[in-house]
Amino acid sequence: MALSFKSHSNIYTLKSVVEMPISVSKAWTFFSSPENLAKITPPEMNFLITSGKPKAVYAGQIISYKVNVLKGIQINWVTEITFVDFEKYFVDEQRFGPYKMWHHEHVFEKIDDNNCKIIDIVSYKLPLGIIGRWSHKLFVKKQLKSIFEYRTEIMKNYFI
Repeated sequence: MALSFKSHSNIYTLKSVVEMPISVSKAWTFFSSPENLAKITPPEMNFLITSGKPKAVYAGQIISYKVNVLKGIQINWVTEITFVDFEKYFVDEQRFGPYKMWHHEHVFEKIDDNNCKIIDIVSYKLPLGIIGRWSHKLFVKKQLKSIFEYRTEIMKNYFI
């Protein structure tokens, strides 16, 4: 897994690239089902979809969740699937939640018939100005890094 962060205009961008021994079609089927997000989210986050059993992603889809952002602090988070290009990418954007902005691109690239790259590009901005920037340095960056590392380990166990 390759994981990087960069900052520009008080917006942070996390990029994760994972090569998996599965076809793009199999990766798409797994990741385009919102139900599977709970399987790759650390258990301490108590991730729960509250908008009912969602269908596979489609543009305009609204999905609401409850999730622990810090130990014992659970919030509502609402995202909208804004773009979908079948078996290539989809985008979810926060409509309500802990971030001032959240734009998550899920990209699937074919390496060959049995292998693909799963690329996540998350652009986000924290609220509260300088307090948000401090919180990023103190714990948000570490938390996101931990979430994506956990996700990679679960994917490896699930698909290998």
